[in-house]
Amino acid sequence: MIAAWWMWLVAAFVVGAIEMLVPGFVFLGFAVGAGLMAGLVAFVGPMEWPMALAIWAVLSLLAWLMMRAMFSLPGGKDKPKIWDRDINDSP
Repeated sequence: MIAAWWMWLVAAFVVGAIEMLVPGFVFLGFAVGAGLMAGLVAFVGPMEWPMALAIWAVLSLLAWLMMRAMFSLPGGKDKPKIWDRDINDSP
């Protein structure tokens, strides 16, 4: 059942749609991982459930870490934004 590449692709779209409802890059890593698994299963072939889920978990974690590095604010989330001037100040 998990051997079909199109099932991974459908899962990627479903999890991507969930990400649209719950924004914050929580589910986007899982969606990217499922999309990568669709390509992997299509080109490599079917695999057993435990192996497929383990590879999906690793791909999802790597995708999430790469997106966090690419899309995060400079300086990290812990630093607050410091405003130097007010919008009402004259230039």
